[in-house]
Amino acid sequence: MANLISFIVGIIGNIISILVFLSPIRTFQRIVKRKSTEDYESLPYITALLTASLWTFYGLIKPGGLLVSTVNGAGSVLECIYVTLFLMYAPKGAKVRTMKIAGFLNVGFFGLVIAIALLAIHGKMQITFVGVICSGLTVGMYASPLSAMKTVLKTKSVVYMPFFLSFFLFLNAAVWSVYSILVKDIFLGVPNAVGLVLGSAQLIMYSVYKNKSINQSTRSTEEEGSIKLPKGAVELHLHEENHGQDHETKIKNRNHKANNPSEDDIILNV
Repeated sequence: MANLISFIVGIIGNIISILVFLSPIRTFQRIVKRKSTEDYESLPYITALLTASLWTFYGLIKPGGLLVSTVNGAGSVLECIYVTLFLMYAPKGAKVRTMKIAGFLNVGFFGLVIAIALLAIHGKMQITFVGVICSGLTVGMYASPLSAMKTVLKTKSVVYMPFFLSFFLFLNAAVWSVYSILVKDIFLGVPNAVGLVLGSAQLIMYSVYKNKSINQSTRSTEEEGSIKLPKGAVELHLHEENHGQDHETKIKNRNHKANNPSEDDIILNV
């Protein structure tokens, strides 16, 4: 029964994790459409590829780690596609920098971890070695939104902290935390517990500052309207005055011409 429950929870975790891995699709649709990476950075996708690749390896060497390896294997493929698209459409400088970082992390560091785990370490220490590295990288991934949370506190606005991304990261951490308890895996449990705390904090901040963001937006719109309306009224008033002045000027000029015909008028009349 316990195995069945952990399997079901793991399947749910797989589904939610896939949704998280698919979240950058709109960004890369924009990149492909504009044929430019604009101001986007490649580092989040490079580190996500490294993390997913190592978790795939962890799931392969750990007994009962099938669900961990399958979801992260799919994530590795998706992140590899993202990095490849970034390299295709990045300007020369960003392309070179991305290749260097990807080469160092996704080839050099990943290969080193695999080599040490397979050649220098054996038994349970092998799982511990890879698990500690995976946990550390995942904690870093969950901690990355801290800058967005700082911005929310500073601006009192949730514009820079997308709700659905925060919500799915929270769900992802929650499900995998439960799964780690069921299968007694501390390396899955620690980083996802951290993610659960940070995800909860993000959702709390969103609920606190959401209404304030709406009020600020409404206030700004009202202020703009109150400024534009008098401006339009003034412009209309000036237009009417100018129109009246132009009409009076035309009448005066017509009378002046009638009383004092110019040479051109005389020639035309002849």
